[in-house]
Amino acid sequence: MIAAQAKLVYHLNKYYNEKCQSRKAAISKSIREVCKVVTDVLKEVEVQEPRFISSLSEIDNRFEGLEVTSPTEFEVVLYLNQMGVFNFVDDGSLPGCAVLKLSDGRKRSMSLWVEFITASGYLSARKIRSRFQTLVAQAVDKCSYRDVIKMVADTSEVKLRIRDRYVVQITPAFKCTGIWPRSAAHWPLPHIPWPGPNRVAEVKAEGFNLLSKECYSLNGKQSSAESDAWVLQFAEAENRLILGGCRKKCLSVLKTLRDRHLELPGTPLNNYHMKTLVSYECEKHPRESDWDENCLGDRLNGILLQLISCLQCRRCPHYFLPNLDLFQGKPHSGLENAAKQTWRLAREILTNPKSLEKL
Repeated sequence: MIAAQAKLVYHLNKYYNEKCQSRKAAISKSIREVCKVVTDVLKEVEVQEPRFISSLSEIDNRFEGLEVTSPTEFEVVLYLNQMGVFNFVDDGSLPGCAVLKLSDGRKRSMSLWVEFITASGYLSARKIRSRFQTLVAQAVDKCSYRDVIKMVADTSEVKLRIRDRYVVQITPAFKCTGIWPRSAAHWPLPHIPWPGPNRVAEVKAEGFNLLSKECYSLNGKQSSAESDAWVLQFAEAENRLILGGCRKKCLSVLKTLRDRHLELPGTPLNNYHMKTLVSYECEKHPRESDWDENCLGDRLNGILLQLISCLQCRRCPHYFLPNLDLFQGKPHSGLENAAKQTWRLAREILTNPKSLEKL
């Protein structure tokens, strides 16, 4: 048993050193290319409208506010200033979303974003996004990369297609630190010893972001609340949670397997699903010793089996907001297809670790 486990870990490490590292290197190169173009566009936006100041900066070889959705899809979060006069309201009526409401009607004129405030005192995410989209379209025409970029049409999101190879979504957002959403108040679960009080304090201090983007959990509910609502995002908090042990290595293997074998029609699975399942696996295996390098095979196996179960049940709850289903809106046939493919992969890896050389 131990010999089989050691053999699996050996092949996984080899897979990580060869396939995962080359994937990372290729993505890093793509990110540099993409960020050059996006920085140029945002510089033009800023000239036209100083309220939209680019916050895309490189720190320790990492671009703050950039998320990799897949090797050719990226999201850049553009942090806006001055949320000050608004109260953050998440009463659970909009799963995965919250609204920003003027704390006092008399403060309307004090807001930097005065013309985007609705009659009922909400700061409208859609109105800000619509203005930003117009600015980006104008900037694309003026910037030095205009020959290689196109705006993606038929969406209220701000998306650029670069060199017909990459798609980048640029999302206006507010950074919220020092508060924690009520809809995530159940976390951490009292009976689970992970991640421990110090890490919990760090994660909560990291806070969350409010993004101006289409909220898929509200599709079909065309209310005014929907157009005003901001989407909750916990990227930094989630990154902090998976530090230590073989957690990040495990996630890297999962992302590489997804890119190579689970990039299916309708995109039922993305990198974020993998990241979410790593967090759930941490809860199931709360001790640090469960994440030693020699446990990599067990953890990967556990996550793949959990993924199959989620795909078969057609439900994958968001880690911090369990009322939000990350599979919502995905076609059932796509989820079934992904479940079959994942099962094939898991069985292959488990019964014949050497097969990782070909995967």
